[in-house]
Formats: sequence, C-alpha cells, structure tokens
Amino acid sequence: MTIFEKIINREISSYIVYEDELVIAFLDIMQSTKGHTLVVPKKPYKDIFEIDEKTLAHLITVVQKITKAIDSKFNPLGINLLNNNKESAGQTVFHFHFHIIPRYKDDQIRFNFVNNMDKLTALDYEKRASLIKEALL
Repeated sequence: MTIFEKIINREISSYIVYEDELVIAFLDIMQSTKGHTLVVPKKPYKDIFEIDEKTLAHLITVVQKITKAIDSKFNPLGINLLNNNKESAGQTVFHFHFHIIPRYKDDQIRFNFVNNMDKLTALDYEKRASLIKEALL
C-alpha cells in the first residue's frame, strides 16, 4: 500500500484541497514551493501506462481547476506540472499522480534539459517520428 492510499483511506493525515469520486488532491508534504499540490486518482494505478482514459481525462481536468485556484490565490510567476513514470524518470511513489508546482522568484527549482539538436540529422528525426507514428496505429 502506497502513502497515497493511506491518505485516501484517511490512515494518515494530509491537507486535502479537493476530492470527488475519482480524484483527491492534497498539499505535497515537502512543499517545494508555496502551494505545491499533488493530484491523485483514488484507484491505485501505478503509472501513465496503467491508468484508464476516463480517469486520466477527469484527473487532468481537476489539475487545471486546482492550477487556476493556486494561480489566483498565490500569484506565482509560473506553474510547472510534473508527472514521473518509472523509477529511472524519478518516480518514487508508484501511484500515478501529478505535481502542481507554483514557481516564484529565486525558488531554487531547476529542470535541466539537454539540447542534442547539433547531434541529430533530419534522418534521425524522421526515424524517431516514424517509430512513434507506427506504434500509434
């Protein structure tokens, strides 16, 4: 049982900001920034590969609603939505969830993307795009 299931079952306390029949949202205990919130399906899907489309669609609608509420009350400079899938991508709680992370001046959060444009040819891009399109059929 994950920590999120314990929160959903009210076995441990949390600061719930939203709840309905499919989804629950609560403040992240780490509060990386003021208002950092997690949005979690009540059913314990491990990751994006397991969650059903109906629940995912509802969950992202709730993410947007809560993001707007955070924006109106905390006035951040921006907001990141973060979802990690599998351990190598940084997932530590294996219960699908989104982080809503408000961004503020000097907040110390950094996401470092590597720019590999100079290492790729048009053929590389075409092959990668083709593989993805093939998998979508």
